[in-house]
Amino acid sequence: MGRSGFPHLYPLLFHAIVLSMQTVKIYQLNHLSPALFQRLKAAQVEAAQVWNCCMEMHKAARLAHLPWPGRDALQKATKGRFALQSQSVQMIVATFLANVQTARQLRQTHPQMKMKYPWRTKRFYPVKWPAQAVSKENGRVVLPMGRGRPSLVLPIALPEHCGACSLVWNQGFELHVCIEIPQATEAPGEVTATVDLGEIHLAAVTTTTSEALIVTGRGIRSLKRQRQLQLGKIAKKQSRCQKSSCRWKRLQRAKNKQCRRAERRIRDLRHKATRKVIDFCVQHQVGTLFIGNPHGVRDKNCGRHHNQRMALWEYGKDIAYLTHKAKAAHIMSFTGSERGTSSQCPVCGHKHKPKGRNWACVCQFSGHRDLVGSINMHRLAYGTQVKFPRSFTYLRPGPSRSRSSRADTPQRCLSKTEAQPRLVQTVSSETGHPSELA
Repeated sequence: MGRSGFPHLYPLLFHAIVLSMQTVKIYQLNHLSPALFQRLKAAQVEAAQVWNCCMEMHKAARLAHLPWPGRDALQKATKGRFALQSQSVQMIVATFLANVQTARQLRQTHPQMKMKYPWRTKRFYPVKWPAQAVSKENGRVVLPMGRGRPSLVLPIALPEHCGACSLVWNQGFELHVCIEIPQATEAPGEVTATVDLGEIHLAAVTTTTSEALIVTGRGIRSLKRQRQLQLGKIAKKQSRCQKSSCRWKRLQRAKNKQCRRAERRIRDLRHKATRKVIDFCVQHQVGTLFIGNPHGVRDKNCGRHHNQRMALWEYGKDIAYLTHKAKAAHIMSFTGSERGTSSQCPVCGHKHKPKGRNWACVCQFSGHRDLVGSINMHRLAYGTQVKFPRSFTYLRPGPSRSRSSRADTPQRCLSKTEAQPRLVQTVSSETGHPSELA
């Protein structure tokens, strides 16, 4: 949904989307036996064959200018041909048809994207099971593979209210499980708020009651920077190796390990940051939330360093996380363009490009740059002018680093001597010179 134009439809739209609430929980499948690993790999190969069959039929119909195959035709063509359960095959067919429908709509509404219909031959594809096909037995999950074939048994204790499952490869096998989560029965209040997304500060929130919150994103940015430096060092070593050699493969496994670890830490911080935003909205009785979409910020060329930071800025995930958590809190959320909000004074309307984190205007107004953008969004989203907040709350999403590696070190490996108190350098109020205190 774009900018506010039909506020009288908000309750109807919101009532239509809160009937069911699910989230996805990810289970990492580590320490798999070689036989089980090969079975999971073979299952994804079979799923890819189902996708390729649908893709080839659809492509042949397009090239021959014939009616496109529908659900019945694709299910009939894939029935009993692959080593998967029939419901898993049907879910892949449904996903393919949804992909075709999405591509068709984008070709009509956004021709500049030059969206293609599915055409690439896949080697692997996620395997999916509906909720009625998944069974739980004594702390294990049983995923059927069809009549006459042994089921996949994974040592995972699923919660009571779980739904469909998907076997996904993400630098290692993962099981994605749909889980029912509790949701609020009514909106926290009638206050409106706006969210200005950023790369340095992940979110700046302001309400019509002049309450403000800033959640920093420096921890996420530092983790991305650390990942890029580590991958660069490993790639430099790989460039001196022959491809597919033993050392090259060992370095490639190290790269995958670093990527998976960084992805988990970044995802954890993003969830914690967006949770703080929604908790702030619930605390201040926010019923409607506008999330600014900074799409188009990557179009301007500002040098390779800044371009890399913009390319690594995952604001789409921030919008998705905020929308999902707002839905669970019964807060109506919508998004739209935020163009020009960060370069206009909220008092006199003067426009200029600010430098640094402080926004200073010729009318003697000064305030936090991200809060200025969030305040100006109220005019775009709701058509009202809000007073600039006198103070704001600054929060970190959480510790970006895990606990010290020495915490798991055996006691015999630690130093036997007690740690000495660290010297702290302070400034004496009498002499004005630094002095050392124990």
